[in-house]
Amino acid sequence: MTPLDYGIDKARVLIEALPYIQKFAGKTVVIKYGGHAMLDQDLKESVMLDVLLLHSVGIRPVVVHGGGPEINTMLKKVGKESHFIRGLRVTDEETMEIAAMVLVGKLNTEIVSLLNHFGGRAVGLSGKDAQLLQAVKKPLKVQNTQGEYEEVDLGFVGEIEHVSPGIIKSLLDQGYIPVISPLAGGVDGESYNINADTAAGKIAESLEADKFLLLTDVRGVLKDVNNPESLISVVRQEEVPGLLETGVLTGGMIPKIECALAALKGGVGSVHILDGRLPHAILLELFTDGGIGTMIIG
Repeated sequence: MTPLDYGIDKARVLIEALPYIQKFAGKTVVIKYGGHAMLDQDLKESVMLDVLLLHSVGIRPVVVHGGGPEINTMLKKVGKESHFIRGLRVTDEETMEIAAMVLVGKLNTEIVSLLNHFGGRAVGLSGKDAQLLQAVKKPLKVQNTQGEYEEVDLGFVGEIEHVSPGIIKSLLDQGYIPVISPLAGGVDGESYNINADTAAGKIAESLEADKFLLLTDVRGVLKDVNNPESLISVVRQEEVPGLLETGVLTGGMIPKIECALAALKGGVGSVHILDGRLPHAILLELFTDGGIGTMIIG
């Protein structure tokens, strides 16, 4: 390929992206950043560059990040075991302190620093800032061996009751990129750990985001979980019960779909589940004709 041919190919890519850039300019896109994309340095940089490109072409990105693996690592360092019930971390007072230290003190700061290093204008927040996320202690009942349901104490795990997005809107209007860690203040004065997918979905609803992107470690919804080529590109809301019934939706994909449906019900335009392990997954999903993940629509 000659330098001219290479240049023409690059120009074609830009032309393909143009109608999407025009369509999404001025729109809010909430990105839940998590999984392997938070652990690999090259992927970290890929995601941050994608976010910056969105911002540079007039889209309003909001990043909400998780941090489960990093919290697990820190707990191991202090000799504390992690316990989960139905995928939710049991969070006692010491675990809550460590989670806050990792999410706010380490990961949030790292993401903001990386965005700013590449020329962005990022600002770090937690859900406790400006009463952004307010929560109550999350109730949970599980079935015991006798088939009876018992209340389980998850500790400082919260369920979001209210979102006050004013601080996010203010930052977006001033040209900043908000980066949010999923901690919430409680009406009882306590701090609560919130599932990052849920926090991102609730924030997307409160902003009436045009798009909500969930970065995961799978390609999207697969007809056959053992065949990565069996990707379903578009799932309509009414198709979900059938996909559950036939076993297409299983395991960790079920809560992500539930999160997606709640976001759609709350006014989000569309939800995208995509593989954050692929470099520039965000741009490939939003700015190419085919996309790379699964789009869920109402």
